[in-house]
Amino acid sequence: MTNNRINASIITIGDELLIGQTIDTNSAWMAKELNKLGIWVKRRVAVGDVWDEIWNTLDEESRQSQIILITGGLGPTADDITKPLLCSYFGGKMVVDKGALENVIAIFEKYIKRPMLDTNLKQAEVPDVCTVIQNGRGTAPGMWFEKDGKVFVSMPGVPHEMQHMMSEYVLKKLPAMFSLPAVVHRTLVTAGIGESYLADQIKDFESALPLHIKLAYLPNFGMVKLRLTATGINEAEITAEADQLFVQLQNQLQDVMVINDDKTLEEVIGLLLTKNERTVTTAESCTGGYIAHLLTSIPGASAYFLGGVVSYDNTIKENVLGVNADTLDNYGAVSEETVWQMATGAKELMKTDYAVAISGIMGPGGGTEEKPVGTVWVAVAGKTKTVTQKFHTRYDRKRNIQVTAIHALNMLRLSILSEVRNEE
Repeated sequence: MTNNRINASIITIGDELLIGQTIDTNSAWMAKELNKLGIWVKRRVAVGDVWDEIWNTLDEESRQSQIILITGGLGPTADDITKPLLCSYFGGKMVVDKGALENVIAIFEKYIKRPMLDTNLKQAEVPDVCTVIQNGRGTAPGMWFEKDGKVFVSMPGVPHEMQHMMSEYVLKKLPAMFSLPAVVHRTLVTAGIGESYLADQIKDFESALPLHIKLAYLPNFGMVKLRLTATGINEAEITAEADQLFVQLQNQLQDVMVINDDKTLEEVIGLLLTKNERTVTTAESCTGGYIAHLLTSIPGASAYFLGGVVSYDNTIKENVLGVNADTLDNYGAVSEETVWQMATGAKELMKTDYAVAISGIMGPGGGTEEKPVGTVWVAVAGKTKTVTQKFHTRYDRKRNIQVTAIHALNMLRLSILSEVRNEE
């Protein structure tokens, strides 16, 4: 095919998406993966479980895009109409796919351990005009159709099932079907600076970028990712050009750069602790164990995270972490003095190199004039010193916890880096 831009449309099917009962995370994931291949997502459309609406959407999107990806509506219940609709749309008839049938039977025998219903067996039926994509993580198979030079792919709406099909089949097959441009991404993660201030700091760099190289700002919870994307025909040439510009960008942002890779802050900390053979613990009050959750979400975290304490009540701060009763009486739970003792106490209790302690008021209630909602104290006890910092968040309870966790993890990162440099 030609080197013209290849467009994709993503259609998500289900009434639950339209009423807000289910959040559509599938489209975002698919768009990100398609972008890596140089495929432009032109439209994302959500439709209900209505035959005519789905049919009309297929017609409309096939006029817009060469690739139409569909998720949802493949279950065993009466409202799952995607499969019979596609059978009619592409002029086929339903047949039992042997591989899909064997997969359904194996899942029931191994995991579900109860007799199958006729509706379960019907999940092995597919239109005879499709290429079947076997489901390695569920019962409903995917379906690949081709018509008038367009590709239509129907997959389950369950995210981990769809992602497996995309990764193992669809994303591998699409480059063989279309002539795609070379796309090179370079990502830099920053912390401690807002998006507008960041943009102002690099405005000259951004304005000088050639047309085929774009800079995207991706803010999230106290951090901003900068993604440099170069698109062209010759992969070697655009890679060299992107790398050269990426070095310039890093040089301008050394003071706020966390890492020159697309990694989360907890991944960065895991790499730092592993590389330097150090350990960490947490003592959390207002975040309720969320920081420990982030740290342990990384594979291999057991090498550096030894455990944590959720000291939500003051008695736990006293009896487990060793915070003085006088400190709590005189300064309160949300204070520099308290988090300092929480951090040093946790570090001693767990025998780690570092400890992160947090105490704050996440809201919506509990604030005072002196300590309003969003007031947070964080302490990081290191090998040689303990640092503390006060933060003020301004969001709802959930987001306050998330933003606070990022502030705390970044303080931990900076403490590790500072001590490592001093030792060199």
